Amino acid sequence: MKQVTVVGCGIIGLTSAIALQERGWKVRLLAKERFEDTLSQKVGAIWFPFAINPIEDANRWGSRSYQRYLQEQLPDNGVSFIPFTVVYNTSSDTSWTQKLPEGSVRDAVEKELPLGAETAYVATVPLAEPWLYLPNLFERFLANGGMFEKLEIDTLKQLSELDAYVVNCTGLGAKSICQDEELLPMRGQILRTEQFDVHSCVNSTRNNALSYVIRRSTDCIIGGTDYLNDWNMETDDHDTNLILTRFHEAGISMENPVILEKVVGLRPKRHEVRFTFDPQYPNVFHNYGHGGSGFTVAWGCALELAELIE
Repeated sequence: MKQVTVVGCGIIGLTSAIALQERGWKVRLLAKERFEDTLSQKVGAIWFPFAINPIEDANRWGSRSYQRYLQEQLPDNGVSFIPFTVVYNTSSDTSWTQKLPEGSVRDAVEKELPLGAETAYVATVPLAEPWLYLPNLFERFLANGGMFEKLEIDTLKQLSELDAYVVNCTGLGAKSICQDEELLPMRGQILRTEQFDVHSCVNSTRNNALSYVIRRSTDCIIGGTDYLNDWNMETDDHDTNLILTRFHEAGISMENPVILEKVVGLRPKRHEVRFTFDPQYPNVFHNYGHGGSGFTVAWGCALELAELIE
């Protein structure tokens, strides 16, 4: 049987491992931490192409992921499709709307617009709640004959020696492993609150003023921040106040959210996703740098890389 090692246990690594299994590969999964300790566990995990390039590739991966999530709507695995209001302006790239299935996106009417917004789409998009979906993927990987081992990789050479074929899904960890100066952290702080009656929406039209709300099955996520090259992993009260101020200014809800948890994560931002074989170590395929779109493009990247490695 063909054998491959996938390094990284977040949404990118897990989907890559399963996509390879589906094409007949025996897969070993290595990571310095299990899925519950990765960035993927912390995020809102809604389908929306944010902070990712190149756009054309991202749209293709996102469209393919969308179709896969339709198949992933299984009992108790955390995948559902919800309406999502996306504010845009004249400088926004809205090409992603053209890749969605017919009837899944429309113009927002005036009463659906957050305060201060003039135009928006309402799209029906996938939501993959990490606390349910990640363990589901991990158990499916093991049930398919996969093997998991905790191991920290320090260098690209070490990575290349792991197997005849290696898929690098180490996210921000690739910065030191690959000495990738183009890979930078994009710091995101969010608030996890008690669930309340709110429509999920996002406004990413202003730099350093990202604002969104995601209503999930048992809680809500209110965000956020998008500070590039910021390594601070501590929650910041100033950012908490900024998030709440934007939330109230948008008139999204009359309720004051009850905060359950303040969460910080570092998105792996690159000028474009590194999705290619390594020029020095051609047995290594890189799949990292997905910015704020990990859950959005994960399945599309996974299915495509499995085809390329084949």
